[in-house]
Amino acid sequence: MGNQVAFSGMMSNDPKRNPEFYNWNRVYVRYCDGGSFTGDVEAVDPDSGLHYRGARIFKVIMEELLAQGMNTSQYAILSGCSAGGLTTILHCDNFRGLLSTSAKVKCFSDAGYFVDHMDISGKAYIEQYFSDIVTLHGSAKNLPPSCTSTMKPGLCFFPQNVAQQIQTPLFILNAAYDHWQVRNILVAPGADAEGTWESCKAHIKNCTPDQLKVLQGFRLDFLKELKKLGPSSIRGYFINSCDSHCQTQQQAYWFGPNSPRLFNKTIAEAIGDWVLDKKQFQHIDDPFPCDKTCVEASDIISSQDI
Repeated sequence: MGNQVAFSGMMSNDPKRNPEFYNWNRVYVRYCDGGSFTGDVEAVDPDSGLHYRGARIFKVIMEELLAQGMNTSQYAILSGCSAGGLTTILHCDNFRGLLSTSAKVKCFSDAGYFVDHMDISGKAYIEQYFSDIVTLHGSAKNLPPSCTSTMKPGLCFFPQNVAQQIQTPLFILNAAYDHWQVRNILVAPGADAEGTWESCKAHIKNCTPDQLKVLQGFRLDFLKELKKLGPSSIRGYFINSCDSHCQTQQQAYWFGPNSPRLFNKTIAEAIGDWVLDKKQFQHIDDPFPCDKTCVEASDIISSQDI
């Protein structure tokens, strides 16, 4: 893990690169506990020496930020990417509860809407994986009780089972063919013994017609689970058909002349409108290969200075 992180995308302080949020106070919380800040185990793992105390870390960080002035905030956003996006969903209402009732508090999750889905071999790999995380980290007591009162704790690590009960305004940013989910949920480790999916996993453009049919089915299943959010006015979503994972912290994705768009809005513009109550945004892209605005992974580094 590097000693420094460059603030880019939604964290940038350049109004040309981040027009809505450049002058906000921004705090980046480094993440390494593996349990989306839900862990709470007193004992240290005797084999690895690891501490599974993510929930305690989240608590003390929030206490520190409140003491430094966040308690007087008029606007506040909780956001994160990937496991941080899942953190955003799981902690959204708790974060809202830390601030005054007069504050406008919203959450937006980037690439954190992981779905409970069978892999291509017919096994429930990700369901068991998430269950093992919850057990290892002692996460059950820090997951939404509205879910754990009716389901096994491991299932409450999936947004589809908790997001509908969230009372705080929530925005979901996700690719329908999320790169991580394709590689680790649909084509899970061990599911592709013959390696026939290697090229397809590297880029959706390499997929055979049969593989693309499987991916289109995965997209439809993802959208089915997303719809559990309901039509509420406090929900927003930007679901594009790009082959990507995390789109808020890379400048090429976030905002610029070549950034992905839905209804002619960049991600930054759509989220900015929603956060600042300018306009609702609830749009889903057409299936691949319709979207011509997607950013190629190979272009990200070269476009950082746009």
